[in-house]
Amino acid sequence: MSLPTNSILLLGKGELGTALLTSLTLHPFYSPTTTKITLLTRSPPSYSLPANISTHQADITTATLSSLISIFNSHTTIIQASGFAFPPGTHLNIAKAAISAPNVKYFIPWQFGVDYDIIGKGSAHKVLFDEFLEVRELLRSQEIIKWNIFSSGLFMSFLFGVKEFGVVDFEQRVVRGLGGWGNKVTVTDVEGIGRMVAEVVLSEKVESRVVYIGGETVTYDEVADVLAEMGMDMRREEILLDEIRERLRENPGDKMVRYQTVFAEGVGVWWEKEKMLNWRLGIKLRGVREWLSENLDGLLQDSSGGY
Repeated sequence: MSLPTNSILLLGKGELGTALLTSLTLHPFYSPTTTKITLLTRSPPSYSLPANISTHQADITTATLSSLISIFNSHTTIIQASGFAFPPGTHLNIAKAAISAPNVKYFIPWQFGVDYDIIGKGSAHKVLFDEFLEVRELLRSQEIIKWNIFSSGLFMSFLFGVKEFGVVDFEQRVVRGLGGWGNKVTVTDVEGIGRMVAEVVLSEKVESRVVYIGGETVTYDEVADVLAEMGMDMRREEILLDEIRERLRENPGDKMVRYQTVFAEGVGVWWEKEKMLNWRLGIKLRGVREWLSENLDGLLQDSSGGY
């Protein structure tokens, strides 16, 4: 099969997929003559795509391993930009297909989040996180394809835009410290993730390993301070780890309480800037204050029902 120098299959059209597509096509090393990009989605995108972007419709959550291999084999690079709520086993199936497709040379799985190696197996969110660790074990056990995993911390939009997560609730005007105000968390916006993925895929060749990136590492106290400095009159509540663990015992199936437990434990959810590839390359990503300056009005409108 004759393929372009780099044929990228991007799995997912959501918030991250859109940011990745934008960053890839705007990167100075991108050329549609040498890099073909195909967007794989379950349904047609609701937005217009550049003329040189192809689409392929398939449901990767129900696809068999053999059908995934067939789809992937038309490409040299697979970037998984969705997977937050995939059924158990889907992530491992996608990784197996990427390794098994003869033409695939490079794979980025959906693990844009915390440091699952440090958190380890049997965590509060063990069903999903343990599968991520199985994907890592599989990738590290082979030399057929190259791969990178991007540890980006918490999505900025998740920290500030998902009140169920429990840190920032604009509707109730509350900001909370999970496990203590001094607990740290690394946060990155999707545009920053997209920019760094594009940099690695198209420019900065990195050996197969976990790549750490981040917009900023902050304490929950610092998050509350920034909100106050921006004129937000918000009540501060500290939720201790024992309280969150008790909630988990009472509601073991509650996904948000699982996430709260992981971040309240404070292990593997943050890293210093010196560990971040963007910092080492001198690439400035948006921090909390910059991101809020651009998005606070929209967040307040959403919280008041002004959708």
